[in-house]
Parts: sequence; structure tokens; C-alpha cells
Amino acid sequence: MNALLLASAFAFAAALSPRPQTEVPPPHPHGPVPSPRQLRWHERELYGFLHFTTNTFTDREWGYGDEDPVVFAPTDFDADQIAGVAVEAGMAGLILTGKHHDGFCLWPSALTDHDVAASPWREGKGDVVREIAEACRRRGLAFGVYLSPWDRHHADYGRPAYVDYFRAQLRELLTGYGPIFEVWFDGANGGDGYYGGARETRRIDPSTYYGWDETIALVRALQPDACIFSDFGPDVRWVGNEDGIAGDPCWAAYTPLPRDGETVAAPGTTRTWEGTSGHRDGERWIPAEADVSIRPGWFYHAAEDEAVKSPAQLVDLYYASVGRGASLLLNLPPDRRGQIHANDVAALRGFRAILAATFAADLARGARASASAVRGDHPAYGPENVLDGDLDTYWATDDGVAQASLVLELPAGREWNVLSLREHLPLGQRVDQWAVDVWRDGAWAEIAHGTAIGARRLWRGEHQSAPKIRLRIVQAAACPAIAELSVHAEPRRP
Repeated sequence: MNALLLASAFAFAAALSPRPQTEVPPPHPHGPVPSPRQLRWHERELYGFLHFTTNTFTDREWGYGDEDPVVFAPTDFDADQIAGVAVEAGMAGLILTGKHHDGFCLWPSALTDHDVAASPWREGKGDVVREIAEACRRRGLAFGVYLSPWDRHHADYGRPAYVDYFRAQLRELLTGYGPIFEVWFDGANGGDGYYGGARETRRIDPSTYYGWDETIALVRALQPDACIFSDFGPDVRWVGNEDGIAGDPCWAAYTPLPRDGETVAAPGTTRTWEGTSGHRDGERWIPAEADVSIRPGWFYHAAEDEAVKSPAQLVDLYYASVGRGASLLLNLPPDRRGQIHANDVAALRGFRAILAATFAADLARGARASASAVRGDHPAYGPENVLDGDLDTYWATDDGVAQASLVLELPAGREWNVLSLREHLPLGQRVDQWAVDVWRDGAWAEIAHGTAIGARRLWRGEHQSAPKIRLRIVQAAACPAIAELSVHAEPRRP
């Protein structure tokens, strides 16, 4: 990075980071740092995916592209029920599959007749995208869209004309439905399909065919606050599996690299397995999103009604994704009515009940905090900042002090089993190794250790009532900047 870019990066991070009224300056950022749109994305943590199209009615996972639009016939579509379920589950937003690989559009597109306008639903006057977007706004949820780059229906797929069509569709979605928080691009590209009746296999070079630079520029122009997701990023990366599990560690920094035989890293060409953990020395801030379905499949199938993940399974996924610094994108497929099935609703309510009970209170509130070192010996960087619930304040040490410890003396009688750690993200991901000790029988005993903290690190273990907790920064690439150390009690499982 040249001197001008480095200076600009410092200035940007300093602008995001609160400036204490003191002569002691804040730490310089370390490595890549999140953009404002990425910081807002990190705050959401948990949101939902809605897979809904002709597949829902043909009982498929991937449509071939030859489906007759008349099969799309939800009997009682209710966007408010769907959004309400997401709110009950504690989600911050919903991402809708506006067009999956089959090419069927859930909005009345001016560019094709393979859409809801050609279906009997709402007598051809319906718009699923609009109804979901408006329901999200009513419920205070962010709204995002999925647009498959692959289209097994379109006659021009594989030719330059399709790229113009794809971007025109993207323009329709990004200009007609209000603010978009995330634009989701799938990495599935090319293969067999209907293709306007050709019924053949078409291959494309995903690194060049779509002209991703121009497509990304279009999103930036139309929805500058939207994060763009793909296995490449550029804002959010795929975690590399559909199990909802992030790597341990899961670094926010990442350098998208092409697979063997590919020349350029682009959506559909990257080494997706490296997205699971990211790269400690990655060139860009591209955090991971962990996607998983509440059912075995992504679309609704009645045969899976008894295979819905349990509340305990969903909680485990939360700790394995959000608890490792990623987000959790949990798929909730609407059924053939156009609503979230009762079994899914019950599981989500149980999931939310466990998380709400766990994080309703910070049992460290009222604790006495002390630290082995404080930046400039100034209270603006004191250990008390980890207890105030404000992620803009943080405990920090002087430059060059990369090993330090912070102790919380808890009020008596508080039983807990969950710890939540967060770094101050505008200063980058700084901690390499950490450990947690408790005061037991007159001495410190280690109960946890790990690599990386980042946006959030959740640890849970056995319930205990140790009176003191010590966080040790064992190794850091730059002086630590810890925004949170909170303490919680998960309900005991029967």
C-alpha cells in the first residue's frame, strides 16, 4: 500500500473511531478495516433467507428452466406472516430469491414473460418482491435480494446479450423496491438447461463472462449502502459450506484467490474452501456469511416437515457462526401456501427463547474491571469500557504492548457459562491468541483459549460461579482494542 492510500486508511478509521478528549491519540488501524456498509452489516449478525419459486410447487431444488409459470400458485401468500416469523426469531433482515437458476422471476419483470405476471397468483398482478420488501419495512427488517447469475430458461444465456439482460434485471430490483442491505450472487454458473427450447449444456468463463467490475459498479451506483455477497465478495464472502459453520478461527481479512486452472478470482472461480477461515494476512476486509437451511433442502418439501432443525441445533449453529465472527443466514422456505410452516415456526420460537434468555442480561454489569496496562493511563481507554455496552468505546494499551490482561471481579452469586468478546472493528482485527482464566481455589485456572476475536467471539462451557474472570491477550499483531467482555447464563438444558 502506498503512502497516500495508507494515510487515507488511517484517516478513515480514525473518523469512525471515537476521538477521546485527551492528548492520548487512538491506536492506528491494523491491516484492512471495514467500510461503513460493512460495519452496519456486522451489526445484523442473524438474518433470514427465503427460497421460494416454481421449485416450491414442482418439489425440486433446482428448476430446469422449462417450468410453466402457471405452476406458481401459492394458496394463501402472507408476507406479513413471513416477516413476523423472522422478527420472532430475532432476525435483522430477510434476503429473497428474486430469481433462482430456473429463471422464474418473483416480480413482474418488463424483460421477460417467465415471471409472476404469467402465473395465476393474484390474477397475474402479484409481486412477491414488493410484498416481502414492504412487509420488511413494516416490521423493521432490512431487505435483501438474491439474483442468480445463471439462468437455465433464457435463450441467450452464454452469449453477450444475456449479460445485458442480467444487469437490466438487477436494475429493476435495485430501483423499484427501496433500500437493499445485501445483494446476493450465487456461484453456480453454466450447465444443462432449457435455454429457450435449445435443451443443451452451455459453459461460460465465470471470471470474464459477466463483466463483474461493471456489474459491481452498477450495484454501487444504485444501492451504495448495500453489501455485495459472493464467494469473491467484494463486501461479504461465502463461508465455503452450506452447513452454517464458520472456521475456527474465522478471520475477517481475506484475499480471494482463483482455483487451479483459473486466471482471475471472481464469483464462481475462487478457492471457496479458503473462505471458511479466511486469511490472517488477507488483503481486504471481506467477512464470512454462513448460510444454512432450517430443513435439509433449500426449498419447501412436505416430505421434510419432520426434519426441521431443533431449537438446540439452531443454537449450536449460532455459536458456530455468529460466535466465530461470521453472520448466520438461516433459510426459511415458504410452503405452498406462501407462509412459513408451523414446524419451522415452532423451532424458531424455541431458538429465539434460548438466545433471549441467554443474552437478556450481562452478568458482568456492576463488576469491577482492572487491567495490566491502559493506553496513556487515560480513562478514555480504561478496562471499564468493555462493560458499557457501547462498541464505540474500548480498552486499549500503549503501542507495542501486545500482551496484556483484563480482570473482572463479579458481584457475588452470579452463575454463568457464556462469554462474549468483541474487538473495536474500525481499528481492524488485532488479536491473534487469547485465553480466559477464572479464579478458583485461590489461583487462576484456564478455562478457554482461542485464535482471533474480531466482530464477536462467543465461548460457552459448564455453568459456574467463579468470582473473577481474566481475559489474557496472549498474542496480538498490534495493541489490543477490546470493545466488549460480557458474561451470560444459558438456560440449562433438561
